[in-house]
Amino acid sequence: MAKEPGSKKSRSQKFEYVEPIGLRVLVRKDEPKRETKGGIALPDAAEIPTITGRIVTISAAIEHDEDLPLKQYDKVLFHPKNAIPVDFESDNQLFVVPAEDVVAVFRRESPERE
Repeated sequence: MAKEPGSKKSRSQKFEYVEPIGLRVLVRKDEPKRETKGGIALPDAAEIPTITGRIVTISAAIEHDEDLPLKQYDKVLFHPKNAIPVDFESDNQLFVVPAEDVVAVFRRESPERE
């Protein structure tokens, strides 16, 4: 008998790559802050939500869109409301984020404007 697509064997396969579709990016969220810049330790209950991360992958639509200055490995600030967690790794730090929810990109140099 052949295995059906919904069989147990096909469900146990490990995925190796996540590709965002449309105007979305895959972001690895930064670790939450445990201490303020002044050195004050924060208890777990007072944890400041982290909304920065590093772009792991961009969609083909963003790659070809000159109006969206997002690249792989960019450090970004994003609004977490529409971020979709990806159950891909044990630490679950990956999120698919719509491009419109990326509100800033951290750069070492100012981009040249024409």
